[in-house]
Amino acid sequence: MKHYEVEILDAKTREKLCFLDKVEPHATIAEIKNLFTKTHLQWYPARQSLRLDPKGKSLKDEDVLQKLPVGTTATFYFRDLGAQISWVTVFLTEYAGPLFIYLLFYFRVPFIYGHKYDFTSSRHTVVHLACICHSFHYVKRLLETLFVHRFSHGTMPLRNIFKNCTYYWGFAAWMAYYINHPLYMPPTYAGIAIFVICQLGNSSIHMALQDLRPTGSKTRKIPYPTKNPFTWLFLLVSCPNYTYEVGSWIGFAIMTQCLPVALFSLVGFTQMTTWAKGKHCSYLKEFRDYPPLRMPIIPFLL
Repeated sequence: MKHYEVEILDAKTREKLCFLDKVEPHATIAEIKNLFTKTHLQWYPARQSLRLDPKGKSLKDEDVLQKLPVGTTATFYFRDLGAQISWVTVFLTEYAGPLFIYLLFYFRVPFIYGHKYDFTSSRHTVVHLACICHSFHYVKRLLETLFVHRFSHGTMPLRNIFKNCTYYWGFAAWMAYYINHPLYMPPTYAGIAIFVICQLGNSSIHMALQDLRPTGSKTRKIPYPTKNPFTWLFLLVSCPNYTYEVGSWIGFAIMTQCLPVALFSLVGFTQMTTWAKGKHCSYLKEFRDYPPLRMPIIPFLL
């Protein structure tokens, strides 16, 4: 059985960083990254990007050396992805912040609205319902992060967490300030049914997606509806979890009729549409028999 020689060059400077001799042909990129780390401890596997071309796409960890278009001396180009943080930590940080921040405004802790309102309670039922809905949403997200979600990528760049937390934490404080303000006058109870239905739908989709990917696996399958009626939206869209998520915030915006909530819903819809389109395209490329009727996020439209 022939062995490979592997050289790893810096993608920017073309400087040789590492030379590996007698690498097994069935070695994976993940195993090559581990060997590379032994000579460069500062670049642990999660922050390594190995590619066949300096400007090409990163190779997958599961790619096998002998199946790649390389000779017996394989050349890989390395890029440093920067310090990494696990997705579980990212989600827990992003979601715990809004939960805590919103409750600070709800309980009217000192120095927010003035001393005469310290630790007072709103007389409006909608304000209490809004707190319950907001808290339920983020508690659900925290529990799903711990017990439901399967992550195809284990980490993300550490620098991104500051941007993400600014978005989630900032909007939570903005909407909480107005909804819990002593002068807030809620106009309607409408919207709470939409919020509850969409939250149930979102959880149902996450459970269905969990069943598609066993723990520790990166296998991708086409998601199909189950016996749960909330999953029937898979008949029309590729990412019904995003559809339900947007629906939840629309319901919350209708219930509170608060401008920051409406803006949060709009920004979230824009971002989730981008994610849904990307996932929809990847489904179409990966699965030839992918259902043609589906749209990314909105049935028949988008």
